[in-house]
Amino acid sequence: MTAGVTGHARITAAPGGALPVLRGGGPLALRRTRAAGPYAQVTIVGAMSGPLGGDRLRLTAEVEPGAALRVTSAAATLALPGRAPAGPATYDTALAVGEDAELRWLPEPLISVRGSDLRMTTRVELAATARLVLREQQVLGRAGEEPGSLTARLVVRRAGRPLLDQEFACGPGAPGWDGGAVLGGHRALGQLLVVDPELADKPAESTPLGDTAVLTPLAGPAALVTAVAPDALALRRLLDQGAEVLNLSR
Repeated sequence: MTAGVTGHARITAAPGGALPVLRGGGPLALRRTRAAGPYAQVTIVGAMSGPLGGDRLRLTAEVEPGAALRVTSAAATLALPGRAPAGPATYDTALAVGEDAELRWLPEPLISVRGSDLRMTTRVELAATARLVLREQQVLGRAGEEPGSLTARLVVRRAGRPLLDQEFACGPGAPGWDGGAVLGGHRALGQLLVVDPELADKPAESTPLGDTAVLTPLAGPAALVTAVAPDALALRRLLDQGAEVLNLSR
C-alpha cells in the first residue's frame, strides 16, 4: 500500500484576539486574516492537492476561555484519488471551546471527486457556557461527475454530555444513499449547527426552509439546519437562510 501525506495543523485562540499557536501541516496551511468584531480569524489555505488517497490529515483548534475564533477556508477542499493502492484518506478535526468562548467554524465545501475515498470525522468538545456556529457542506462530484466514496461523521459534546452524533456515507459501496429517503437525486448536502446558552431561554422553532431544508431545535441548547440541494450554490443559500432565521449576524 502506498503511503500518503501525514499532516497535523494546530490553532489555539486566546482572549484579546491572540493566536499563541498557529501551525500548518501537510496540505493544510493556516493564515491569520482580518476579522470584524471580537474574533481572531484564521483562513485554511491549501498548500498542495489533498486530501489524496492514503493521506492522514488532522486539524485541531482550541478556543481558550473567554476567546473568540472564526475559521474559514480560501476555497473548496477536493477529495482526490491517490496512487493505487493507497487506501482511503482520513481527515480528522478536533475542536475544543472553553467557558464563555465562541467558535465560528465556517469552511467552504468539500467536493468528493470521482475515484476518491475519504473518511472525515469532526469531534467538538464544548464547555457549558461555550458558543458554537459550525457549518458543513459536501458536494458529491464535480459538474456532471459521479462522486467518490465519502463517509462524514460529526460528534458534539457539551459539558461532557453528548449533544449530537451523526454519520453520512455516500458513493460506491454505500447502500441507498441516492434514494428518495436520503438525497433523492440531489448532489449537495450540508448542515449548520448552533449551540448557544441563550437558546435555553428562547429555543429555536421548527421552521421549514423551502422544500429541502429545515431548522430544528435540539436539546443542548442548540439548533440544527439540515439541507440538500442540486448544487453548492443552492445549498449555501439554504444554509444562509437558516443563519438569518437564527440571527447569526449579531
